[in-house]
Amino acid sequence: MNVLLSSHGSTGDVFPLIALGAALNAAGHRTTFATGSLHRNAVEEAGLRFAPLPPDMNGTQAAAWMASLQRKSTPLGQLREIYRASRPHLAETAERLRVLLDRNDLLVFSYLFPFHGELARERGISTAAFAFAHNSIPSPDYPPDGFPIPSRLPPKWRRAVCRALWKIAERTVDKTVNRILETAEPPISQVRNFFSHPADLILVAVSPALMRPDTALPERFRFTGYCRWQRPADQAMEAELGAFTGGQPVPVLTFGSMAAPDPGKVMQTLARYWPRDKKLLVQRGWAGFPPVDDAPHIRVIGDLPHDQLFRHASVVIHHGGAGVTASALHAGIPQLIVPHIADQNFFGREMERLGVGRRLTRKRWQRLLARAVAGTLADSRLADRAQSLRRVLLTENGPSEAVRELEAYVRKS
Repeated sequence: MNVLLSSHGSTGDVFPLIALGAALNAAGHRTTFATGSLHRNAVEEAGLRFAPLPPDMNGTQAAAWMASLQRKSTPLGQLREIYRASRPHLAETAERLRVLLDRNDLLVFSYLFPFHGELARERGISTAAFAFAHNSIPSPDYPPDGFPIPSRLPPKWRRAVCRALWKIAERTVDKTVNRILETAEPPISQVRNFFSHPADLILVAVSPALMRPDTALPERFRFTGYCRWQRPADQAMEAELGAFTGGQPVPVLTFGSMAAPDPGKVMQTLARYWPRDKKLLVQRGWAGFPPVDDAPHIRVIGDLPHDQLFRHASVVIHHGGAGVTASALHAGIPQLIVPHIADQNFFGREMERLGVGRRLTRKRWQRLLARAVAGTLADSRLADRAQSLRRVLLTENGPSEAVRELEAYVRKS
């Protein structure tokens, strides 16, 4: 089977599909990944064929775009910004995908870009959506992002309100996306049912044991387990980390693809409030956090696989992205979440629900961090619960389950 994967965005949008592609190849299929050139090396390192999709951005440009996205205060505003940014490239994206689709039997597309699926259906090619964040799955057990409802509502009323809100959210998102898609030349087929039915198979790449909603969902939603891909460990960096930590776990801070308007000021404020007798590892990330003069107890490092970095962590401080949340869960380490955009508040609430993490406000996190870390490390229940969930996750194999679902789906199509 020839399979085409497609997605845009940061590593959290791309690495789960890389893991799926590697599993497809291992099962004897031929997999191509269509995505931005920023991720070409990672795609090819995993043994997948790479196909470029516009826009062609480097790391600096991607970070600047992420900063503009963070200025939007609501999930709908952020989605609108994603599609507005893609508007100049819609025609070229559609044309490249049409050429690629003619060489493949199946398309697996990111749920954020359902028009990719519409292009495939025009050609009679089987399609499946891929969701790496279960907040996009309409369930009466929780409302759409940005639609808080009173927690004291009786369960029956709460579910009724959630169902109504999901219908409103879907109509709004469909209309928002289609207003932009209809400007493409030639026109792109309109998106329908963005959340509820983007394809006849929707792979939900989170833990079914921990995150499947209590209320039954339609059969097309299949919770596979996490799909995680990691670069090989950096052995030279491992020695440096060991020397810094002295072999003892330390707090690790990573904000991944999140940008900061003044990363130097962020680090200076953090150093002012972080105790000098406590070590802290900070990953530079897309924000480009710089080292702080006269702060040898705070070590800034570059790109490193989560699994390698988190082996040195006593607690992980992160933004709540889907990828880093999955890595922290698999590491079995307590978490402190500083949400920035999109699904990150949702994942922060999920870590609180699961009993492994707490949230900090983005406005004051540098001032509050030391106390929050101390409180987290003093609460043995968080560490015990994190280890318990890690053992659950080790029983799941998301990539293999996703391949099994795709193979069964294509046989029936």
